[in-house]
Amino acid sequence: MLEMFFNPRGVAVIGASESPNKIGHQVLANLIRSGYKGGIYPINPKAEEILGYKCYRSVLEIPDVVDLVVIVVPTQAVAAVLEEAGQKGAKGAVIITAGFREAGPEGRAREAQILEIARRYGMRIIGPNCLGLINTWTPIDTSFAVEATGPGTIAFCSQSGALGTAVLDYALAGDINLSNFVSLGNKADVDEVDLLNAWREDEHTRVILAYIEGLKDGPAFMKAARETVRVKPVIAVKSGRTASGSKAVSSHTGSLAGSDAAYDAAFMQAGVFRARSVQELFDYAIAFASQPTLKGNRIAIVTNAGGPGVMATDALEDYHLTLAKLRPETEQALAAGLPAAANIHNPVDVLGDAPRSRYVFALDLVLKDPDVDGVLVILTPQSNTEVVPTAEAVIEVSTNASQPILACWMGGKVSSAGAELLAKNGVPNYPFPERAVAALGAMYQYYVYQQQPPLEIETFDVDRASVAALFERIRQEGRNTIGDAEAQDILKAYGITTPKSAVGATPEEAVAICREIGYPVVMKIASPDILHKSDVGGIIVGVKSDEEARAAFDTLIQRALAHKPGATIWGVQVQEMVTNAREIIIGMNRDPQFGPLMMFGLGGIYVEVLKDVVFRVAPMSRRQAEEMVSSIRSYKLLTGVRGQPPADIHAVVETILRVAQLVTDFPEIAELDINPLLVREEGRGAVAVDMRLILKQTVPVESILVEERSSAQ
Repeated sequence: MLEMFFNPRGVAVIGASESPNKIGHQVLANLIRSGYKGGIYPINPKAEEILGYKCYRSVLEIPDVVDLVVIVVPTQAVAAVLEEAGQKGAKGAVIITAGFREAGPEGRAREAQILEIARRYGMRIIGPNCLGLINTWTPIDTSFAVEATGPGTIAFCSQSGALGTAVLDYALAGDINLSNFVSLGNKADVDEVDLLNAWREDEHTRVILAYIEGLKDGPAFMKAARETVRVKPVIAVKSGRTASGSKAVSSHTGSLAGSDAAYDAAFMQAGVFRARSVQELFDYAIAFASQPTLKGNRIAIVTNAGGPGVMATDALEDYHLTLAKLRPETEQALAAGLPAAANIHNPVDVLGDAPRSRYVFALDLVLKDPDVDGVLVILTPQSNTEVVPTAEAVIEVSTNASQPILACWMGGKVSSAGAELLAKNGVPNYPFPERAVAALGAMYQYYVYQQQPPLEIETFDVDRASVAALFERIRQEGRNTIGDAEAQDILKAYGITTPKSAVGATPEEAVAICREIGYPVVMKIASPDILHKSDVGGIIVGVKSDEEARAAFDTLIQRALAHKPGATIWGVQVQEMVTNAREIIIGMNRDPQFGPLMMFGLGGIYVEVLKDVVFRVAPMSRRQAEEMVSSIRSYKLLTGVRGQPPADIHAVVETILRVAQLVTDFPEIAELDINPLLVREEGRGAVAVDMRLILKQTVPVESILVEERSSAQ
């Protein structure tokens, strides 16, 4: 898979240059310097030879097989040389040239043209507007980066070429070797999904890193990531988290950044770690790349200083880790071999004057303890600290250990020699305890994710046909908004409990409905033109008699017409009044990249003021829906506090799953709110009191999403 890029039989550099200052020269020089063993063919009609290699006027003149072309010519010439490459039989093209989608409408047209050429010849494209690619095991380097790393086990792809060069330099400085590096650029063709599928099968890659500005196909990414994470970790940095960052992403590569809440949810559901910085990206990567699996959350700490040991202990809880409780026999052995002033309990303090041998003694004992899943070794440089010998000892112990060992050689000048030695020999080293603990936390989360059963989407027996018929009628009427009066039928079709309800066109019809339902009732304006009923005073709660019902009818009609004189008024909706229930909100907004983004939270101030909501991408499993509910900060209010009985959480989960099926079944649903869903106590179910829905817009309409949800994202 993608062998034409990572292991081609021959490479042509189209636009190779004699000038060392030109990218075409640098790409050719890197290809030669990489040690690539296949055919190398510079293409330059004005040169006879470059860097000792014969030049050709066109790729069509090359007598041998060419699997890959690297294109470094002016933008206007790219299409013509790509056409020739296709005629030659090339299967892959790395287009370094810029000036395509990121450059505006004309650039988008040019990008569409080269994609059409590639598809016609069955070629794959990396780029355009990219830095190139590197495989350190083939080896091959088609980039214009300053230098490549040695062969390693970390694969990295980046949508930003400039960030890619900085990351390569960072990796070189930290003795971090990569297996693959790909600068994706505009991603006209090859994208993160293709690379995940390829690197999942790559024997040299243990961990996959990605810098992402936007995704072409969110669901395809989730599927590929979910399959990849089963065998190796995937860690990503996603830029464009803020409105300003999103705008910058669009101007950078023409990508749509998408909702940050959607990326958080999608990454979590697919098992992808979201790093908040490049530093964090590599903090996690070096641990995964060099250490065995962390199969539990019990961590032992061996340190020569109490303060850093306490700092590490504090950090454990933040990352769902715990301080291992050493067995009595371990502590007895430690007491027998350590000075009397040493701390034999975890964190084990071997004291500031600890030589190499004391570290080895303590480390061996804690690793033998069955209740220790991983170890953090901390060293602070003191006057008699054996910085390098202790690092050598940790490396030796780590080689044979079944648990992961991470190091924290604190300081700078004095400790640097030991830190560098650790990094070069596969023991992840961090300058501060918190960063080491964060890496251990990522390792544990990955282990937990791997233990989860495969994703199973639960479906229900629903009346899809009736919903489809309703949507068709709405569209034929020239509308795409659906208020509560019509939405009740949608909810019922998908098995979601609704209160008794009907619409009365006159005061007397409304009174008759009130009597049938039974007082007290709730009365609401019924109009396809008024979705936000509370904004116009369109809801009256606690109507207790016929007289109040008639008065409420007249009041609601008057308020609606005063607010929107031209509105179509169907009458007044009379609804059963649901009491003794907790108020929650379930919503959906269709994200442009991931599709239906579900939202859940408690209603009232919890969503309006505290923004206590969580998001997940539909469809989802029952386990994911349960986790969604338990993830809100106010979850304990649902489980029952201060004598209040627990709410029917099972009914909430069931409603989430049924709504997820609804919005998956009907991609034309753009937005949806059930607000509120009233949840009774355990075993008594939940009732969807009000729903608003909007179909994909054909004309501008008011958004049904509450302002609070937009802020929460």
